[in-house]
Amino acid sequence: VQLQASGGGLVQPGGSLRLSCAASGFTLDLHAVGWFRQAPGKEREGIACMRNVDDRTFHADSVKDRFTISRDNAKNTVYLQMNSLRPEDTAVYYCAAGSWCQGPWVTHPRSLIEGRGTQVTVSS
Repeated sequence: VQLQASGGGLVQPGGSLRLSCAASGFTLDLHAVGWFRQAPGKEREGIACMRNVDDRTFHADSVKDRFTISRDNAKNTVYLQMNSLRPEDTAVYYCAAGSWCQGPWVTHPRSLIEGRGTQVTVSS
């Protein structure tokens, strides 16, 4: 059971990136999925979550209208499209699978399935 995030990198302010998170060993569409980020010296922030029952999405205010979570069940992959990136978006981004969304946080009563993070750096 594994999640592997990819797609991070260095981008200029105003630019775009698309993060991918591929699942192996389990079926992603049976789970709520989400993205977190953590910047140095800051707490972890839940930024997007997508329910499996109806594909409803939730985004944190800090990324609303700029980031979009989506999934491709055929590819067993979840995505985070990030547009209009800002320096304050610089962080390590993690994907996770769980049971439900509490706003932009994906949660599970016991333990999330989490992937290793991917670094996103927004700088000129």
